[in-house]
Amino acid sequence: MWKVAILVVTTLALAGCWPSSEPEVTGSTATNSCTSNLYSRFNPKVMEQCVNACIKCDRGNVTTCTTSCTLKGAR
Repeated sequence: MWKVAILVVTTLALAGCWPSSEPEVTGSTATNSCTSNLYSRFNPKVMEQCVNACIKCDRGNVTTCTTSCTLKGAR
């Protein structure tokens, strides 16, 4: 009985070690086309453009988008 329980726990613990089959959407072409629809000359270094694009295209909020844009070098 204990061996089965340990086997189940070990299997569940190891299942989290492999990445999921779904690709990440960060920096996807959908985001790029969205930003080009918002701004004809999108500049991620301009804080207002960066935050607006983040909110509308990446579905972020003001706090996370401001932090993200700041880390990307926007001013």
